Amino acid sequence: MTQDFDPGAFKESTRQQWQNAAAAWYRWTPTLQAWLGPVTNAMLEMARLQPGDRVLDLAAGAGEPSLSAAERVGPSGHVLATDISSNILEFAALTAKERGLSNFETRVMDGENPDVADESFDAVLSRLGLIYFPDRKGALRAAKRVLRSGGRVAIASFTTPDQNRFFSIPISIIRRRAQLAPPTPGLPGPFSLGAPGVMEEMLSAAGFGDVSSQLVPTQLRLASAAECARFERESFGALQQMLASLPVDEQEAAWAEIAHELGAFQTDAGFAAGAELIVGAGTR
Repeated sequence: MTQDFDPGAFKESTRQQWQNAAAAWYRWTPTLQAWLGPVTNAMLEMARLQPGDRVLDLAAGAGEPSLSAAERVGPSGHVLATDISSNILEFAALTAKERGLSNFETRVMDGENPDVADESFDAVLSRLGLIYFPDRKGALRAAKRVLRSGGRVAIASFTTPDQNRFFSIPISIIRRRAQLAPPTPGLPGPFSLGAPGVMEEMLSAAGFGDVSSQLVPTQLRLASAAECARFERESFGALQQMLASLPVDEQEAAWAEIAHELGAFQTDAGFAAGAELIVGAGTR
């Protein structure tokens, strides 16, 4: 951690971002499902979920992968979806009710310090959540604590900026316009576990065995580059936070530039940008 990084302030800022972006994230569910569905499937396979398993989802957001996990473990299993944002968990609970999932529970909780009993779960999941934790190593050690012997952890991260340009392009534009310093290595962020070997090393350092990883290429598809800019503007709270210091007209100019640059992924069939994620897993 750098000297001027305040984990508590960062965590509160993140919580507020998701309190504000929760409804938008839920509205974009069809886009998210089509885009991140392959990642969810890879996580559930690597977690080796079985009917009757108990599953803990850290930073579950609006409910994935925990909703899919609840369907897989069945009525005899149980899924606890946790997040620091109460607003976004309300949408997870709503979707579970709509799907008739009686084995699904939500609870506001800090994923770095899960308030659950030792050795009480068969699997711990985190899809694009743990990457934003200030103390990722501590969170993985906590995940190991709550797992039963033989239990599995499965986490997902974006890989590298060059393989996820739909996201790295807006970040670079915003950093330049808001005059933000380059990201410091080791801090939380979308690519914090994505470089080769980083995820595997962190899982091993937390005490997990049988560590493995899988690259998951996918496509973010939308009607147009303008719609992609709107998707990111509404749903990616971190981008809004990065722009917060600028006057409204300069924020609008930044989003206009983002939409223009994302036009590189515009095709006759619509917007299609490649993305690459990594899923890492290990056994307690």
